Amino acid sequence: MKLTILAPESELFSGEVIKVRVPACGGAFEILENHAPIISLLNPGTIRIVEAPKKQTKIEIKGGIVECAGNNVYVLAKPL
Repeated sequence: MKLTILAPESELFSGEVIKVRVPACGGAFEILENHAPIISLLNPGTIRIVEAPKKQTKIEIKGGIVECAGNNVYVLAKPL
């Protein structure tokens, strides 16, 4: 699945991932391949990205929006 995380001034992440966990307003949730379409607001917190079984990345954000459509996930975030 393809994940793109954009901030107002830069691209924070772009690449293929196994899963991503986002700090949504209704509680954190994970997005995996073939996830149902969703759009959600994000709270301040940590986006956890799993690129490979032993490769994880964390990005701290102040808030934002996540959209999942097909196997594409887009995050528009306010970075710390």
